[in-house]
Amino acid sequence: MTRLGDQLPLGRRSLLAGATGALGIAALPVTSASATASAATPATSARGPANWPDPQPYGRADPRPQLWPREDNSFVLDLELRPRDEELGRVWMRDTYVNCFVVDGRPLYVATGTTNAEGLPGPGPYNDGIFVWTARSLKGPWKLADTSKIRPGADKGKVWSPEFVTENTAGRTVVAPWQEWWEDDGQFGKRGNVWAPEIHYFQGKWYIVACMGDHSKKVGTFTLISEGGVEGPYRVAKGNLEKPYGETVGGPDWIDPTVYFHIDGGMFTEGKKAWLILHNHLYARYSDDLETIETLAEFKETPWGVEPYLEGAYVFKYGKKYHLLLAAWDWTSLDADGSPRYSYEPDQGGRKQYQYDTVVAVADKLEGPYSERYTAGVGIGHNNFFTDHTGQLWGTFFLNPAGGYYSNTSRVDDAAVSGVVKLEYTGDRLYVKRP
Repeated sequence: MTRLGDQLPLGRRSLLAGATGALGIAALPVTSASATASAATPATSARGPANWPDPQPYGRADPRPQLWPREDNSFVLDLELRPRDEELGRVWMRDTYVNCFVVDGRPLYVATGTTNAEGLPGPGPYNDGIFVWTARSLKGPWKLADTSKIRPGADKGKVWSPEFVTENTAGRTVVAPWQEWWEDDGQFGKRGNVWAPEIHYFQGKWYIVACMGDHSKKVGTFTLISEGGVEGPYRVAKGNLEKPYGETVGGPDWIDPTVYFHIDGGMFTEGKKAWLILHNHLYARYSDDLETIETLAEFKETPWGVEPYLEGAYVFKYGKKYHLLLAAWDWTSLDADGSPRYSYEPDQGGRKQYQYDTVVAVADKLEGPYSERYTAGVGIGHNNFFTDHTGQLWGTFFLNPAGGYYSNTSRVDDAAVSGVVKLEYTGDRLYVKRP
């Protein structure tokens, strides 16, 4: 989560077009979303295309194909493969994160995400840490970060992992006790996974904000601080030596509620200040050294009538506005007249998971108040927005294989990708670039 500061100045079927394949618009289903949209006149802006009228009532989703990643507006990053990736031919990734920073006067692109351990189909019940790729252009070539001088003979590009616990010293914690792998009573065996990492370059230093996942000793968000470059070496911030940020909030029924903290955290920076952005609509100012955080506060949002489970919170500042991104499942059902109903609210009978979307709300201040949410992109949920070194706006996507459209057997093998999609700005809103 970031703004244009250390970034360059500006005044997730077949794989998407780019290095690894193509997806045509003809492959997308026809929807009747336009029939549910408001008849109000679209807002216009001299600085960009018009806003679309929002589906009504508030809480309805907009599934129009124009908001999907397509052949003409997106591609999958050609990331350098690790040995485990050779059979698939690409990197399996969820929660794809890409950004561009100015380092020593030159643009440096970074990419990371949730990845699986060798031999496992997904990132649980354990995975082996955080991998980072870098490039001088969004089109690549994308290379694994050179970690050979830090850990000769270890997996290239792996900048942090629970296995690095042996590097702990009396004054330096690389892996906290609650982040270590562990063995249960035989239900899952080896456990402990790290999710949704973000990389940030702020005030001349590299940071990673990530989350220990559902199979970990404690579940929640933490910060890593580099003592070198983007490749590390990284250590755990002082505020996370004992636990993740915040207090326990409980989670899925199968997880001990006393170990479940706020998940899916990230960072937003502006000027010389940095904030932690958390799941559950929370944020907090970092201390000046980013070792700890101040008191958590709630964003002032405009909730739907029935709030669903929302995740992947991310803040992006653009056009002097703060854009709060959230990942939400679009559920399909039938309205009383038999027409399709697409909604983010979890109250409709006979509903089915459809798409994992990015919804956005806009504010003049970081804390809010934020506008009503709108659908910014279909199927691109749990992502980030950024600008490249030319000023072009982009969003990331991975195409969620856990449920809905991309869990279908005809598509699941091509889901979990390191994708980027062009965005457009209307003067107040950010959308996937429409035809």
